[in-house]
Amino acid sequence: MGALFALIEVIYILMVLLGANPDNAFYRFINSIAEPLALFFPGLFQLANQEVGVLINYGLAAVFWLLLTGVIARIITR
Repeated sequence: MGALFALIEVIYILMVLLGANPDNAFYRFINSIAEPLALFFPGLFQLANQEVGVLINYGLAAVFWLLLTGVIARIITR
């Protein structure tokens, strides 16, 4: 599940960095999923360049989900 959450975050990051049209339905759909999954990370680092901010903040959220689910999986399999 964490890998899926991280993948959604990465798709959103790529769409922002590659300049996807924010009025597109697919962009809005991914954005509506990525924002709640990012938890408290958006706005953690406020940078002058919005794209770098998205990369860092949403990238941290993706890493968080991978680490969290990895730890949970290790605990369960012991």
